[in-house]
Amino acid sequence: MSKEELTVVNSRAQQLFKLLVEQYIANGTPVPSKTLARLPEVAVSPATVRNVMGELESRGLVHSPHTSAGKIPTQQGLRFFVDSLLMVEPWDVGRVKAIEAELDGDLSPKELISNASSFLSEITQMTCLISTPKRDKIYLRHVEFLNLGDTRILVILVLNDREVQNRVIHTDKNFSDIDLNQAANFINQEFSGLTLIEVREKVLSGIQADKDLMSRLMQDALDIASSALDVHSRDNQDLVVSGESRLLDFTEDTETVRALFEGISEKGKVLHLLDQCLQSSGVQLFIGEESGYEPLDEMSLVTKSYEVEGQVAGVLGVIGPKRMDYKDVIPMVDITASVLSAAIRY
Repeated sequence: MSKEELTVVNSRAQQLFKLLVEQYIANGTPVPSKTLARLPEVAVSPATVRNVMGELESRGLVHSPHTSAGKIPTQQGLRFFVDSLLMVEPWDVGRVKAIEAELDGDLSPKELISNASSFLSEITQMTCLISTPKRDKIYLRHVEFLNLGDTRILVILVLNDREVQNRVIHTDKNFSDIDLNQAANFINQEFSGLTLIEVREKVLSGIQADKDLMSRLMQDALDIASSALDVHSRDNQDLVVSGESRLLDFTEDTETVRALFEGISEKGKVLHLLDQCLQSSGVQLFIGEESGYEPLDEMSLVTKSYEVEGQVAGVLGVIGPKRMDYKDVIPMVDITASVLSAAIRY
């Protein structure tokens, strides 16, 4: 049934359907017609309510999970509710200030994303996912190599002016302090200001070049840089997750939970889903099967992209039950993404 066909539901049916969804969201159980008829907003008999429920069921908006039960909204019904009947309240100033306090602009990008994920998971009581900026947006500013002995080198990477990462790598031979200092100077001179992807491509192409035409310093520098960036590539966190255990609260299907745990752990499928939201400027909502990701068929995902210095960089979102309180969750995701965009700097 098209959206245009759904909107022809008369005002009384819309009112009863809205009340049914709100009751279902609040209690999580099928809503009998007599329960709706007792609500103060309803001025019709239980028989009339039953007739309206029958009409809504014929339109695919509600169904009975089992015989003699009340009604619950279908996936199509929840979409109609969100698109046509949901009233999202204006941002609460107190909540905005609370988020701003958590996302202090003096924090590093890594700390900001971690805080945003933890805060959003805690306040919504759902699982929060945030994709970090892609590596092609991360720039190398400076590198230092410190000799730890036994063919071990401490690599200090300064990225995007504000983030410092330390890595320990193992090399095939021992390097003196002078060798390491010269190698770092060479890399800083040749590659500073490039993205990590550009640096790695140039390093690998240099290694594959005719080594007879390269100085020993260049060879050593490229070998060390290759090892350092390979470690960074493997360890770089593309997905920050908070409240993962809350997935157990949303479904009793252990296979679904296991699949979601695996999907989050492996990152690939979940990141692909979040990447679909990168080009949207507003809040995106996937109800059940709308996500196209089978483990989320009985859940909902609310997402919003965030920016770094005016450029879309990543996506944050929450996974929760299909009966989540959309009027509360949607603005919270929206607010958090906006505050994160204002705070994060590289």
